[in-house]
Amino acid sequence: MRRNMDAAQRLDRALGDELETLKNRALYRLRRITQTPQGAVIVVDGNRCLNFSSNDYLGLAAHPQLADAVHRGVADYGVGSGAAHLVTGHSRAHHALEEELAAFTARPRALLFSSGYLANLGIAVALLGRGDLALQDRLNHASLLDAGLLCGARCRRYAHADAYALALQLTRPARRKLVLSDGVFSMDGDLAPLPQLAMAAQTAGAILMVDDAHGLGVLGASGRGSLEHFNLELAQVPVLMGTLGKAFGAFGAFVAGSEALIETLIQRARTYIYTTAPPAALAEAARAALRLAQADSWRRQHLQALIRRFRAGATQLGLPLLESMTPIQPLLLGETQKALTVSEKLRQRGVLAVAIRPPTVPAGTARLRITLTAGHSEIQVDQLLDALAFAMQGS
Repeated sequence: MRRNMDAAQRLDRALGDELETLKNRALYRLRRITQTPQGAVIVVDGNRCLNFSSNDYLGLAAHPQLADAVHRGVADYGVGSGAAHLVTGHSRAHHALEEELAAFTARPRALLFSSGYLANLGIAVALLGRGDLALQDRLNHASLLDAGLLCGARCRRYAHADAYALALQLTRPARRKLVLSDGVFSMDGDLAPLPQLAMAAQTAGAILMVDDAHGLGVLGASGRGSLEHFNLELAQVPVLMGTLGKAFGAFGAFVAGSEALIETLIQRARTYIYTTAPPAALAEAARAALRLAQADSWRRQHLQALIRRFRAGATQLGLPLLESMTPIQPLLLGETQKALTVSEKLRQRGVLAVAIRPPTVPAGTARLRITLTAGHSEIQVDQLLDALAFAMQGS
């Protein structure tokens, strides 16, 4: 017992030192407690604030039709799904959602996962192994990078959004080559050059997989995301991953593709096989969100108008925005402490815009990740600009 206690104490001391280092480097993370539904205005840690830090791009997370769908789903299926999809957890609601997602993405099949992280891990492990090659954009989401490391294939990263650099990497010999890229990069808000990536992949006989977590619902005339924006088809992007907890305001994720792809994932994706299925009630909420996202084209139009208004105002103020046509509008501040200071000044003015620091972004590129939603008004965007003008003084 004494030896075990000593080991536990040594562990706590070592962890405590590491945590103290994070605090000293202004990299320690704290959780905020939100006391209201997601929306343009929320209460966080007891303070009412304008919310410019949410991925609820279409303003659907608190929509009454989603709430009604959840209530009906609970009445029909209960709360928990009880098991994995391959046991008894795959309900009629899950199956209907998969069919509707396949139709929405214009693909033969879709497969639900409990999160985008699990979906990306499942894709890589199911498709790649020893002797294969995984090629990643340098700024890919952590889930894609982890997927490449865990699948057993050789993993190489190419310069951000550089199709020529990818083409050079694709000359490496391998049994199977999989190119993994975000459609919209979550911290920069820019789009991957998908037509050029698709051409490079096709030329090399490789497979292109796109994580469109931040594009689906937002981009394209019908909200079908980055692929619709670039007018790309199944043959050019065989593997599409999307999430349901961002623009669709619900929960979960899916992979859409061919019959053979989906059947392979069912047989081989460990994060699908060995994970409890999401509650059927949440699948019903996602179905309601999918209908709203398609029917309410005004949400995308309004969102694009807000993006233009914000960028015009930021330009007038001389703010260092990164280039982005998406709801993700990063304000690049460089040093971590500067980003924290500006974020705190905004909070004092009743505006929530969270500072993003390393290791989420590269060292020296700390920023505010400002996100706009269809739930915001023009007046609220102007209030954000006024608050930024104040917060950037002397920064």
